Amino acid sequence: MGETRLKVMLLRYTPEPEELVAMAAKLCYSPSDVEGLKKKITKKDQRGFIQKLMDMGHLSPIEHSSFTFAIEGISRACSHQLVRHRLASYSQQSQRYVPVQRAGEDDTFDYIVPPSIASDKAIKKIFSDFMKEAHSAYALISERLNELGYEGESANQDARFVLPNASETKIIVTMNARELMHFFRQRCCNRAQWEIHAAADKMLELVQAVSPTIFSLAGPGCVSGLCAEGAMTCGKIAEVRSKYRISQ
Repeated sequence: MGETRLKVMLLRYTPEPEELVAMAAKLCYSPSDVEGLKKKITKKDQRGFIQKLMDMGHLSPIEHSSFTFAIEGISRACSHQLVRHRLASYSQQSQRYVPVQRAGEDDTFDYIVPPSIASDKAIKKIFSDFMKEAHSAYALISERLNELGYEGESANQDARFVLPNASETKIIVTMNARELMHFFRQRCCNRAQWEIHAAADKMLELVQAVSPTIFSLAGPGCVSGLCAEGAMTCGKIAEVRSKYRISQ
């Protein structure tokens, strides 16, 4: 059972996202029709204009660009945090319709081991033993419910109540660029839970590759302003800024 299996893929994104943002922003101030505006924008490099928008905090135009990710190898504990970002769309692997059992194995299921637990053999054994017990209980309850006439997903939907937050899940996420900026401010922070922090870092790397200007200021809040954590600050602002402001 591997401790780290996080995989993040950028499945789709708005074609020419920065060009679209420039068009939306300039429409607000231009007397041109949309077709004329489109021709002007496609003939000119828009990076300077987009950067000006970002520096001014004029972020409503970037909502027109969206990005869709597939995320695998995260726990249900992580996905519960992820879906708290409400200006997004989610499709998650169902524990009701998908039995939680690893292919070819009958004594456990896929789960995530926190690094702190993985680093100590005694604690890791307690953890893995409990996972086996949870799976045994899940399998037994599911079997008995089937015997009682609760077939298929009807048995799974109630048997899953014994499954822990460590259960591995897969999810597809779509966010617009403005919500992603907010997501990165919250989840790239050193004080974010380690798992969603790792996912956020990978997501940021992917979007910066296809839209570097929009996400030039992306990262935890202290990258472009003061730390919002107050007395709970990590105290490493210089180090964090150095890590995330690579493009500047």
